[in-house]
Amino acid sequence: MPTKQRGKKPGKRAGGSQTSKKGASRAKRGISARYPWKEDPNPYFELRTSEIQGTGAFAIRTIRKGTRIIEYLGQRISWRTADKRYDDENMSRHHTFLFTVDDKTVIDAAVDGNEARFINHSCEPNCEAINDRKRIFIEAIKTIPAGTELVYDYQYERTKDHTAEDEKFYRCRCGAPKCRGTILAPVTTKG
Repeated sequence: MPTKQRGKKPGKRAGGSQTSKKGASRAKRGISARYPWKEDPNPYFELRTSEIQGTGAFAIRTIRKGTRIIEYLGQRISWRTADKRYDDENMSRHHTFLFTVDDKTVIDAAVDGNEARFINHSCEPNCEAINDRKRIFIEAIKTIPAGTELVYDYQYERTKDHTAEDEKFYRCRCGAPKCRGTILAPVTTKG
């Protein structure tokens, strides 16, 4: 009668993962990886010249609704530091790679950022930004055909102090049929 060995399971080596006779098993890559949005290069999009603004992100395959496409990465800084780095008063037009995490923290993708910073704004988005435990992810909100530019609505915070001049400063270039003309959040009406 065979004896049982304590603490070991048949077919597995203690302290390691199961391997085949031909060598170590390989992790899946690209679209099949456990977290494909972490892959480099990104398996969902490539960077190309955009009609909206400079460089844009374009789907290289059909991306299904609900797909987590990429995490927005960069240096995490305070709002105070962000205000020092990017003074809107001295800019001729608004152009930063800042993303709000919460009321204390901002991600500055201009420092140690990734390709997520090139996803442009549109008033008719096909993606949205998700804050998942203080990490920002870009996810598809509809199925996106290959060749389509990935876009999400930036919805910059709008205050009652914003003027017509601010609307011009935060001008939208998306060209969508229902473009609201600004990357500021839509005006809310109480009623």
